[in-house]
Amino acid sequence: MQRKAIIIGATGLVGQHLVKQLSELYDTLIVIARRPPRYINASMKFYQVNDFDNLAEIFVNVGADRTADAFSCLGTTKKQAGSDEAFRKVDHDYNVNFAKLCHDKGVENFFLLSAMNADIESQFLYNRVKAETEQSIMALGFKQLSIFRPSLLLGKHKGRPLESISQKVFQLISPLVSESLPLHPISAKRVASAMAMSAHDVYERHKYREYRSESKHNTVDIIENKQMLMMTRVKGK
Repeated sequence: MQRKAIIIGATGLVGQHLVKQLSELYDTLIVIARRPPRYINASMKFYQVNDFDNLAEIFVNVGADRTADAFSCLGTTKKQAGSDEAFRKVDHDYNVNFAKLCHDKGVENFFLLSAMNADIESQFLYNRVKAETEQSIMALGFKQLSIFRPSLLLGKHKGRPLESISQKVFQLISPLVSESLPLHPISAKRVASAMAMSAHDVYERHKYREYRSESKHNTVDIIENKQMLMMTRVKGK
């Protein structure tokens, strides 16, 4: 069976790394974004969407079905979005709408980039919205839902000065900080690797399953920052 993946958020900090890694795992990689990803190869199909409010129109032709795995790395900040409402629209509404469209097409496996400290009771909007997004997608009932909750992401954050400052501070003290600490920052590339590794693991577990068999068991895996660091640790480091 030909392996197929579909992704939104492909041009973000994690997404741009994930695109490259998924292109090595899947026969076809469907990218839906406002602009083409930096890395492109012959296995990719790019669909440009100028407004994610119109995602359903694009989705008619992308070929999402039971043979596809879906990935979302879509996200923003309140500063980038411009308001609480605009931030929620991107981080919750667009992600949930994408997940619904995938689920309606028969997609069984969904991989969501969330954030550490996602908490529905949090006093911080960012953490609350992340938790609301997780819960809304859980309610759809994917056979396999994997949620990734990284700490501070290391990489070039366009338009995120506070995170850039935090990264510079961490670079100075990193030799003294153990990766066993839950709040240890993690590179975007390692988060992407954890997502790709998890997708491959799901595939390996189910590739011998009878395709037409129906299972009533749904699985939700929450992969915390510490686990991602362990999964992607370089031997001898």
